[in-house]
Amino acid sequence: MNSTKIAFIGTGLMGLPMARNLLRAGYPLTAYNRTRSKAEPLQKDGAKLASSPSEAAKDAQIIISIVSDTPDVEQVLTGENGVIRTAKPGSIVIDMSTISPSATRIIAQNLEARGVEMLDAPVSGGDTGAIAGTLSIMVGGKKEILDQSMPILKTMGKTITYCGGHGMGQMTKLCNQVAISLHMLAASEAIAFAEKAGLDPSLMVQAVGSGAAGSWVINNLGTKMVKHDFAPGFMVRLLQKDLRICLATASEIGASLPGASLAHQLYNSIEAHGRGDEGTQSLIALLEEMANIEIEKRTE
Repeated sequence: MNSTKIAFIGTGLMGLPMARNLLRAGYPLTAYNRTRSKAEPLQKDGAKLASSPSEAAKDAQIIISIVSDTPDVEQVLTGENGVIRTAKPGSIVIDMSTISPSATRIIAQNLEARGVEMLDAPVSGGDTGAIAGTLSIMVGGKKEILDQSMPILKTMGKTITYCGGHGMGQMTKLCNQVAISLHMLAASEAIAFAEKAGLDPSLMVQAVGSGAAGSWVINNLGTKMVKHDFAPGFMVRLLQKDLRICLATASEIGASLPGASLAHQLYNSIEAHGRGDEGTQSLIALLEEMANIEIEKRTE
């Protein structure tokens, strides 16, 4: 049994399995989720449940948050019933959400004024990586605080990269989201192109995935695209949130993101059809529609 007490805030698609891995490693854990029912499965694994972020944090040495968007992080960390109200000096907040780098820096300053350290540590790897404990974790903040937190992070992730000061973990994650959105578009275009040409798209995915054009998307989501399996490992609406942050940050720093802008607009169409809760691989359906490819839903 580990003695480090952990508060875990946000037990959704990613947070729930991440919290479970901490419990399995023997850490005493108190969980909070805005919708309490989503945290209740952790009780069976030995967690305590809290009624607010401040209650969850009051006895914790490490406070982990993974929630949807920048305003949500601001609310749970520095809001009226936020972590900042009860967190003890010397405790460490690890925010594993994907949010604005500039907002992260402000939150870190506010917490530091109370004697609470912060790391921004967004993740990549989807729900499969969260379940397996093999996430890629990109960390911003003080290196010595990362060193202290490394045993906790290693319980949830396989690759942990120190990216620089506060906000640089978030900036690295935004680079990841720019790349993943374009990989998704590339895979969708290739599959739709194969279908239009009369090629077996499954064979194309197999051939391309083992060559120079192979990618995580082709090798992990290509088969799902072909089968029209749009169950979410990561939802369209959450990628869209991330792309909005990418584009806003690009404006702040004077960068150009033409490819990410295109992907964002294409995903707008998917959201407009009420499909924002589908997996990001559903982009293939839009590309097929654009090419006038008639396909029945495939489940074989």
